Parts: sequence; structure tokens; C-alpha cells
Amino acid sequence: MTKCRRAWLFFMLAAMVGGLLATTGNMRAANGRPPHSITTIASTVPANGDVNPYGVVVVPTSIGNLVQGNILVSNFNSSANEQGTGTTIVQISPSGTQSLFAQIDASTLPGPCPGGVGLTTALSVLQTGWVIVGSLPTTDGTAATAQSGCLLVLSSTGQVVETFYGSLINGPWDMTTLDQGNQAQLFYTNVLNGTVAANGNVVLGGNVIRMTLGVSKNVMPTLQSMVVIGSGFPERTDPAALVIGPTGTALSGTTLYVADSLSNRIAIIPNATTRLTTDGTGGTLTSGGALNDPLGLAVASNGDVYAANGDDGYLVITDPSGTQISRFLLDNSGDPPGAGALFGIAFSSSGSLYYVDDAVNTLRLFQ
Repeated sequence: MTKCRRAWLFFMLAAMVGGLLATTGNMRAANGRPPHSITTIASTVPANGDVNPYGVVVVPTSIGNLVQGNILVSNFNSSANEQGTGTTIVQISPSGTQSLFAQIDASTLPGPCPGGVGLTTALSVLQTGWVIVGSLPTTDGTAATAQSGCLLVLSSTGQVVETFYGSLINGPWDMTTLDQGNQAQLFYTNVLNGTVAANGNVVLGGNVIRMTLGVSKNVMPTLQSMVVIGSGFPERTDPAALVIGPTGTALSGTTLYVADSLSNRIAIIPNATTRLTTDGTGGTLTSGGALNDPLGLAVASNGDVYAANGDDGYLVITDPSGTQISRFLLDNSGDPPGAGALFGIAFSSSGSLYYVDDAVNTLRLFQ
């Protein structure tokens, strides 16, 4: 065989192997960037031993005890590892210094929160310093005792100052926010609409709410309106995950993406910031493929949608056209590998991605 022929065969083989790795490997570079790295920032376990970190949000501005660029993490489980009983929010610096931002006592709340406190992934920080977090509480860590909960509003020093509760707040599970200074729109999912009564059977009751608040630095947020903008999402209780239903929310312009976990897809709700009626379960950005129970969602500055899989520890990146362009393995511990490890994700100002690893109770950085 001639040198030219051998060189041509080697080139073709290398191209085929390279193409295969780019398609199926977990280290494909997205949008031409080099391979990514994972860094452990800090433990998310506070002094009281709360575990199972869920919500992740980056602080937008320094005010009170909040430091710009730091990361808030909410814990869903108590030290007894019972779901829906976690009461703490920790603040972690990018260098890894952890401090307690809030420890919430259900007996001293300033307003109703049916069932008590079990902090979920529904976590936001406003420019004015108000922190808003969802509660889906249980008394013993099981779905049978889950109650509707509330949205808790905390000051910038970590004190609960008010609660929002009622029929349109029923197991708030995840949340994203459009912060416009003197007004904020919260987009959150509910997962308890008929779920507990169904005793493990799937019900089509999950919904997405847009809550509009009037806000300022010196006056507690005031409720202006609440609108159901998505409805009919499948949901059910689960002995391992407590409840499965519409989870992650991420806003890109006026389009809201929703992780429709049981349908294994990312839903699209158009005109989310202005619509006055529900869009049902919305359209579909992408489904199946590398998705495997998508939970946390975030949108990159270029419009790519990042989804954290709940069942296998992969991060899946989908471009705005709906093409799944990359996947990266963030956690492979447990049996099966990566199951139950991922939940909330959030971008830093530099474009790196923070995520919680529930399997080892840490905050990590993907960049």
C-alpha cells in the first residue's frame, strides 16, 4: 500500500472516530469551545446538617448580607435526610467560603405557609435584595404528608418578612425571575395539584404561574397579579424523588422554557411575560434523545438551553432551534450512575455554570 493510500485511510478513520466522539461523547465542546472542566466549590451542608441542595441562584448586587457574585443554595432535606423538611439557605462565595444566610423556623413565620417549611428549587434573588424561596413541606419526608406550602419572602439579612400562599401556590417546585427593578415577574411551577390524592398515579395537574410583584428596597414586595400561563403537565408522587412534575423554568426574552420531566422534554411557552391565558403544556423545544428526566434549566447568553438530567447525571445542551448539540457527564456516582444527583443550575456573570450535586451535597462549577 502506498504512503498516500495509508495516509488517506488514516485520515478517514480519524475523521470517523472524531465524528463519533463529537456526537456521543461526554466531552464534546459546545460551539467550538475547548473541553470543559468541573470544580468543586464548597459543601452545601450548614451547621444544622441540612442536606439535598436544590435551588441555586447567583446574587445580582451587594445589599444587606448578600454579596454580589455569591451563590445562594436552598436545602430540601433536614439532617435526618427526610425530604421536604430542609429549612436553610447557605451563601457561598466563588472561592468556596460558606456561610448561613437563613434558617427558617416554621413556628415564627409572619404569615401562613400550609404544612410548614421544606425549601425547594424555587429560589430567586431580586436586585432590591429580597430573596424569594418556595416551600413544599412534609412532616416525615414522604409524599403522603406533603402539603401545599407557600412562597417565602426574606429580607437581604435573611429574615422572613412575608408569605404568599393560596390556590395558585400548591407545591412550588422551581422558579425563574424577570427582574425589572420596581417590578418583578416570578415564573414558578406547581406539582401538587391532585398529586398526593392520586397515590402514585399520573395526573395532568401540573401548572406554571406568572406572579407579578411590585418591589422596592424599603417596602416589602406587593402582589399585583397571578396568571396561569401553563397547565395540564403530568405529575405524580415518587418514593425516591417525593414528586415528579414540571420542574425547571428558564426565560429567554419573552419565551419561557419548562422542564416537563415526566414527558422527558423541554416545553416552550411563548409570550410568557404578557399572556393572559394558559398555553396548556406549550410547544416542544426538544424531547427524548439525551434527555433523561430533565430537572434544572438555564439559558446561556447565546440562547442555548442547558438541562440537568435527574436520572443519569448528564447536562444536556440544546440550541434555540431544538437540536441537542452536546452532553456532559456531571456526576456518575450511585446506582444507576448519576441518578438523583442533579437539580438546580445557574449561570455566573462570566458564563460558567454553577450546579448542585445532591449525591455529595456540594456546589460545583462547570466551565
